[in-house]
Amino acid sequence: MGLTRKSTGKGAIDLGMGILRRHPSDHVIAIAGNPNVGKSTLFNQLTGMKQHTGNWPGKTVSNAQGFCRSERENYVLVDIPGTYSLMAHSAEEEIARDFLCFADHDGILVICDATCLERNMNLVLQILERSGRVLVCVNLMDEARRKDISVDLDVLSQKLGVPVIGSVARDKKSVRQLLKSLDRLITLPSVPSLQISYPPVVEHAIAIAEPAIIQAAGEKLPSRWLTLRLLDQDPLLLEKIQEYLGEDILKRPEVKDSLSLAWEHLGKYGITPSILKDRLVSSLTQRSQEICCDAVSFHNPDYSRPDRKLDQILTSPVFGYPIMLGMLAFIFWLTISGANYPSQLLSDLLFKFQDTLTYLFQAAHAPEWLHGILVLGAYRVLAWVVAVMLPPMAIFFPLFTLLEDAGILPRIAYNLDKPFQLCRACGKQALTMAMGFGCNAAGIVGCRIIDSPRERLIAMLTNNFVPCNGRFPTLIALISIFFAGSAPGFWKNGLSALILTGFVLLGILMTFAVSKLLSSTILKGMSSSFTLELPPYRRPQIGRILIRSLFDRTLFVLGRAAAVAAPAGILIWIMANVTVGDVSLLSHCNAFLDPFARTLGLDGVILTAFLLGLPANEIIIPIILMSYLSQGSLADFESLGQLKELLVNQGWTWATAVSVMLFSLMHWPCTTTLLTIRKESGSWKWTVLACLIPTACGILTCFLFHSAVQLFF
Repeated sequence: MGLTRKSTGKGAIDLGMGILRRHPSDHVIAIAGNPNVGKSTLFNQLTGMKQHTGNWPGKTVSNAQGFCRSERENYVLVDIPGTYSLMAHSAEEEIARDFLCFADHDGILVICDATCLERNMNLVLQILERSGRVLVCVNLMDEARRKDISVDLDVLSQKLGVPVIGSVARDKKSVRQLLKSLDRLITLPSVPSLQISYPPVVEHAIAIAEPAIIQAAGEKLPSRWLTLRLLDQDPLLLEKIQEYLGEDILKRPEVKDSLSLAWEHLGKYGITPSILKDRLVSSLTQRSQEICCDAVSFHNPDYSRPDRKLDQILTSPVFGYPIMLGMLAFIFWLTISGANYPSQLLSDLLFKFQDTLTYLFQAAHAPEWLHGILVLGAYRVLAWVVAVMLPPMAIFFPLFTLLEDAGILPRIAYNLDKPFQLCRACGKQALTMAMGFGCNAAGIVGCRIIDSPRERLIAMLTNNFVPCNGRFPTLIALISIFFAGSAPGFWKNGLSALILTGFVLLGILMTFAVSKLLSSTILKGMSSSFTLELPPYRRPQIGRILIRSLFDRTLFVLGRAAAVAAPAGILIWIMANVTVGDVSLLSHCNAFLDPFARTLGLDGVILTAFLLGLPANEIIIPIILMSYLSQGSLADFESLGQLKELLVNQGWTWATAVSVMLFSLMHWPCTTTLLTIRKESGSWKWTVLACLIPTACGILTCFLFHSAVQLFF
């Protein structure tokens, strides 16, 4: 799901072209490759960092940086987004292209997939046209052996003219060999050692234009590569070239004239810029086929038959959607079933520790207001958040990651492509929705994988309809209290899972509806083509998933929630205990919002809680409970029955619970998500719209539901 401390909030801001060296002698190595070839896994193994990896394309959407040391040298490794080509079509491909072509690095490590080397070779050849200091690493050699595919690394090295090594990303021996190869890489000449043969008419055009370009650019860029790029006429790339050279060489008369002559020659043969691009790609493809034909042997032509049979089921229009919903419901059932008892035990432990804190404050003769702020305010809210969030997260994240690691998520995206096409949106939006289950801010960053700026905005504006982990505790608690509490044992958790799945499905349907509305109004346009590589099914690494999910996701999200919960607890305690005219500030807010809230099936306390919960959705329920209590502090509840009793005494009904869940599903994003939208969109206008759209949907839905309840019940 792309959820790490480096993928959300401020951590979502990539370094761009900047490189942080610990020492001037550090060598910078760019790690490039197609999506889903094991780049981030190798990066983690080399640097010891925990950059999140997964079995689906589009994981890395910004540059990540780490450090490692061989026997001789220190290295700065930069993991750039996966890309299929340097002819960029999306934001993450532009990031990759710009870093490979213009960043101040000392070499490029290109990771390839041994099971589909021909598809990877296109990128390798394009990089070799730009630089000669390249090391090719053929990863997933174990997968290739399992499928009876053999790769002759020596032949491949001979054909490419650069060193080639094989690796298994999770094998420490491969890592040691890779480090030794990096030491040899930095000694190679930087000039390109490979020249692709293009059709004669294109080669003649290059010969016409190249002398003038050599004279204008000197040795700053390889002349043949630069000539091809100037002929290609990609406006974004031309802008980067101008920035890199420090001048617009197209304004030089000799360059302008030589390019005009070259295009005059191409025009005689009916070659337009689009046809030229096709000719270049065709030549690269043909060369890739020739190289791989000599270097790769397939001993079992039917190696992919089991994957294809499974795909026929999982991507079937008949079975795909029920299986997808069934897996989601099963994950929710396991989460709810497994979280009940640990959550209660953790709650008992944390709230009992409050007595110890109270004793310490009394022994220190601390003033009552300080005890109230720190213990009854900050600590009680913090204890609630930890007790409620930790158990379900510790179960949900590993289960969801198992689907991801096994290669199921791309199949879900494939299934959702048709609905998104009908909405004139992009099927890749399904992947960003999946990331939103963990954190909506991570989902917003993940929108970089969408090529079209219009479709990227649609995905960003609708990502909040997917409930993040901060909203799951609210949904689960209310479902358990008001709808599934009377059901016996097994059926109780099963019913809770089904209801929760229904609300998630409603969020997905709202995503479709709002996407359709946006694509028909302020973001008009037709859906772009959707190409998604379906990775092979893999046996999940259970141990790594458990460790990664616990430390890299669960504890990160919990820490973020706790960091917000404690200050929020202080603020709420102050508002609940500071009075104006014998009425607390919190009560004033509740009374002011109550008339409007009643029209939505809520009350002033609930709406105030949502407003105060802007920093993080995790603290909404604690705020509601603290507001209802006369002492202005969170109570210690021994069971959900006691919690239900408090809510019912405050006028709650099943309809109130539904309205709260609907508004929890559809309201403004948290602060972290809003800031991430601002950064990614570069506009406060879209940030405000991202706040208003789900809120308007939530208000309208709650109003309609409340009106229906009053009319029929």
